[in-house]
Amino acid sequence: MKLDVKIQMLNFFFEVFNFIFLVLGFSVCGIGLWILFDGGSLLNVNTSDELRVVGAGLMLIGLVVLAVSIVGIVGAMKEIRVLLLVYMGLLIALVLGQLFVTLLLLINRNTIEQSLDQTVNQIILWYDGHNRTDTLMDRIQRYESCCGRMGPSDWLQNSFLQSHNLTNQDLLPCSCFNSSRPAINSPWCSESQNLTGPVYGVGGGSYEQGCKQKLIDWLQENMLTLIAMDTALMLIQVVQFVFSVYLYRALGSRTPPKDPEPGEDKYLQDQNYADVDPDSDLHYSSLRLDSSGRRTIS
Repeated sequence: MKLDVKIQMLNFFFEVFNFIFLVLGFSVCGIGLWILFDGGSLLNVNTSDELRVVGAGLMLIGLVVLAVSIVGIVGAMKEIRVLLLVYMGLLIALVLGQLFVTLLLLINRNTIEQSLDQTVNQIILWYDGHNRTDTLMDRIQRYESCCGRMGPSDWLQNSFLQSHNLTNQDLLPCSCFNSSRPAINSPWCSESQNLTGPVYGVGGGSYEQGCKQKLIDWLQENMLTLIAMDTALMLIQVVQFVFSVYLYRALGSRTPPKDPEPGEDKYLQDQNYADVDPDSDLHYSSLRLDSSGRRTIS
């Protein structure tokens, strides 16, 4: 295979995998932004420092992937070997950073789960149905068909119910019922007939299962997705590194020969080396340099 054709093929595959690398990098960055800033996610409400470090690390990795991809594209298109060396070094650093984030997530998995439990307990304690975290809790209970963290009895710890001495009245958030007709200004419902009216809504068929296991399953699914994307990104980086090495070597093979030292060309052109060959009719021959710099016999 000709060297130019080999370089073109390496460039093509390099660009294809670099595009996949860039897409995965943006996806990882998006997950980091989701963890840090999505107000509709329990991960954002969660106060775990480890989770915030993971989110910040993923966002940083995505931004670095963008910068590394640009360096690789310029180095491959312009055939600049120095940029390819820089690209390979950044790939190694990026893999180490991803391993750190992944290991941090795995090591602190139990800590993150415990922090999530504490977050849910705080939401239940201060629930009044009128802020962002309360709406998030209602959505979880309604769509997951669960109530409280461990069960409906968790709501007895709510500050509103305790302050109004309503802990014995079977009041639950309307989202804890299979069917409900909420009151105008209250998020609370009850199956008891003596509590129905303008103050509290009417609920039917309360959920008996707590949301803890549903939340753990949801958290583990997100963690597995994140680890899978991180692993795929590292595999792409290994492939990119291999293509970079081959492209770097191919470009080195096409490097033009070094120019002769000053005066060397004139010396070779002026110097004749006579050689007598007794077995042929050629009695004199001279070694010279032609216009392209190759030695010829005349």
